[in-house]
Amino acid sequence: MTEAYPKCRQPLILRYHRLLEVFSKSNDVRDFYLDKVEGFLVFYDLDKGEEELALADAELKAHPDRFCSIPKLTYYETRKFMEGFVTEKVYDIDTKEKLLEIIGARGARENFLEFVYDNLTELDKWQQYYQERSRVRVIEWLRDNEVVFVFEEDLDLPTITMEKLKEHKFSARVSKDVSQARDVLDAKSKTYYSSDALNPRPKRGRPPKQQAKLEVEPELAGDFYTTVPSVLRMFLFAPDFSNAAAMFSEGFDTEEKLLASMKGSTEKPIDMKLHRLSQRLESLKQVSDRLKTMDVSDTGNALSSKDISEDTDKESKGLSSLLQGVIPKRKTKQTLKERAMKSKEKMKEVTRIRTRKPKK
Repeated sequence: MTEAYPKCRQPLILRYHRLLEVFSKSNDVRDFYLDKVEGFLVFYDLDKGEEELALADAELKAHPDRFCSIPKLTYYETRKFMEGFVTEKVYDIDTKEKLLEIIGARGARENFLEFVYDNLTELDKWQQYYQERSRVRVIEWLRDNEVVFVFEEDLDLPTITMEKLKEHKFSARVSKDVSQARDVLDAKSKTYYSSDALNPRPKRGRPPKQQAKLEVEPELAGDFYTTVPSVLRMFLFAPDFSNAAAMFSEGFDTEEKLLASMKGSTEKPIDMKLHRLSQRLESLKQVSDRLKTMDVSDTGNALSSKDISEDTDKESKGLSSLLQGVIPKRKTKQTLKERAMKSKEKMKEVTRIRTRKPKK
């Protein structure tokens, strides 16, 4: 790198989840670049105006030693990710056969994620597998480009200290706490260049008991960039922390968009019993509303039993009139006489045919 750029006095503080998303989304349509001076990411978005794209393209080509192009994720690599997961992490025979069938068909990437999201046990394993394998790929690329770096997610420093480190990355003279934090960064950056970084060894001993994992978003310090060219400011790529499992999706940027696009309707079938019960409750509510508006002035303070009986008769008549049209009437049993009378009414009277006797 030429001396025209300011010299960073510490390893670049990069966010691993952003690099993971960039490596997953980089394809023939999307171009991403890493700045080796401050560590910010550039997204060459084709949806911008033609003039802005021309200026950004000229800036990127004018400084090839500063901006590194993120490699494209090929079809072979995506298939290798999925097949490696099925071979190493999936133990159920039926699930393994189904995933292999999905991988061999069209739209394997999105259909693979859809199937994994429907199986929570496989989703947890995929989350861990994808992060571990992608981490090796990202570290290997940074080492090939001779970038001295640390991942912010791997640091256990207070947020205030991280903000000071980002703000004074080019300063030669810093306070004591910043100087001590720089020593931590230097020691941590050397671990990424060790052999264990590319070949992580499995932990020995008995595996811990599986417990429900809580998805906790890490506390990360804000971004602080001072050397971003003016023509690249609108192309700055700085997304928030997102789920690693959904980053494998090519067409959807967030997990919410991925879940919304998944097949199948979320509407549940209507329970007819609950539907009938709700109708009855609605009818009772109408009755109570009518009772509230009912005029009860007729049932005043009457002392005689005669008045009380008259009032009760009025109330019963009022209630019966209210309940008409709301509660269906019961079918009363008809007596035998009433049935006979109705049957006679329905019968037609037919004149009797008289037969004549033959003459002798």
